[in-house]
Amino acid sequence: MPDMHFDRDGTVLTATRRDGEGPPLLLVPGVMADAATWQAVVDAIDLPNPVITLNRRGRAGSGPLGDRYSVRTEISDLHRVIDDLGGEVELFGWSYGGLIALETAAERGDVRSVVAYEPVSAPFAPHAVPLLREALGRGDLDRAVEIVNLDVSGFSPEYVADLRREPVWAVLRELAGPLARELAAINDFRVDAQRYRALDPVPVTLLLGEVNEGLAPYGTAFSVFADALPKAEVVRLAGEGHLAHATAPGVLGAQVAAAVRG
Repeated sequence: MPDMHFDRDGTVLTATRRDGEGPPLLLVPGVMADAATWQAVVDAIDLPNPVITLNRRGRAGSGPLGDRYSVRTEISDLHRVIDDLGGEVELFGWSYGGLIALETAAERGDVRSVVAYEPVSAPFAPHAVPLLREALGRGDLDRAVEIVNLDVSGFSPEYVADLRREPVWAVLRELAGPLARELAAINDFRVDAQRYRALDPVPVTLLLGEVNEGLAPYGTAFSVFADALPKAEVVRLAGEGHLAHATAPGVLGAQVAAAVRG
């Protein structure tokens, strides 16, 4: 799968591309994720379109977050990528990537559709930010991964202990570096529901893991977007939570394809 490169004011962003015909489907992963961790979903998306998966700042191959990093940094990056692709993309975002995708689409007139899987917004586990800063400040990536799973996602210590014995733990450690700054950026940003009126003509699908409905932090964050986008189609992923790209990539890929096909 070929790599793509985008230059954003001297900061390089990379992406993977699955070739195809028609408007590209652009995937924007969230925290502790990159193009490689979403490859199984890409493989399950039964569409003729090219599928491009972005490595946001802080991921291997892409540049650093930068000194003045914020959600606006990510929005500006995504604008540049869409511009370089010629506009008129089908846009998908997961978690933090969902927030970035929706905010960017609200500022454009050429996005064909948006699919957002459990986008997040403030307040989003703000108590975890100082814990992550302390752990990452001393270079303890293992502790940072623990904090995300225990204090943000709410998994049990037993689950985290089992996860630590799996090969995926090493992948998560490599993706943990930007965590504190990304969560701080989410908590510093305020969603303006009025801005989302610009998305009324755009087909928007909101995906919710069934087990997260109404529960903090993902379900409560999701409700912010559901309320701001009353015309959006809400699709619940049966038996899933926030990590369907890992636990049920085939199911998630099928839902993404269905949403894009309309």
